[in-house]
Amino acid sequence: MDRIRRDFTTVTLVMIPVAIAINIAVGQLVVALKLPLYLDSIGTILVAVLAGPLAGLVTGVLANLIWTLTGLAPFAAAFAIVAGIIGLMAGLFAGWGWFRRLWLWLLAGVLTGIVAALVSAPISAYLFGGVMGSGQDFLVAFFRATGASVMQATFGQGIVADPLDKLVSFLLVWLTLRALPKRYLQRFPRVENVTGRPE
Repeated sequence: MDRIRRDFTTVTLVMIPVAIAINIAVGQLVVALKLPLYLDSIGTILVAVLAGPLAGLVTGVLANLIWTLTGLAPFAAAFAIVAGIIGLMAGLFAGWGWFRRLWLWLLAGVLTGIVAALVSAPISAYLFGGVMGSGQDFLVAFFRATGASVMQATFGQGIVADPLDKLVSFLLVWLTLRALPKRYLQRFPRVENVTGRPE
């Protein structure tokens, strides 16, 4: 309980809405450009690294719920649990010291993507027939053309797209945080995830 209280500082509470805005803005851009990635969890991962897994989970869930409430992405709320899991996993990996070694952090992104694919495939298949109006739809169509069921095609799409998406997202967060001055990072409750020592 003390750790949770220390993680949800004023700085964290200010950072969460900013992270949600990043998720929605980048996510909308990707949808508009029909890119084969999502990149809608960058803000969530940032919070997870700097404020811990629970803060990451909360950010991911709230981002998807708010994204749906804006009317921009009616489907996003259905994947709120997936977004929460991404934040939780990113925070756990960062807490285990994986952020401090790039290859481990990229592996964390791939592993997070695999879990995200496993959780999101049934949601996408059963609620939306695998078609989300995004750049990944062509993968679903490809797998369907090979004779795969909707569930198989959606899972195939997830296993191809999600690990790559999370690898790129985790890399972007790593590059961003490595570029920030340490005096700025010292404001955050989990600064040791980035610097390797409590400040």
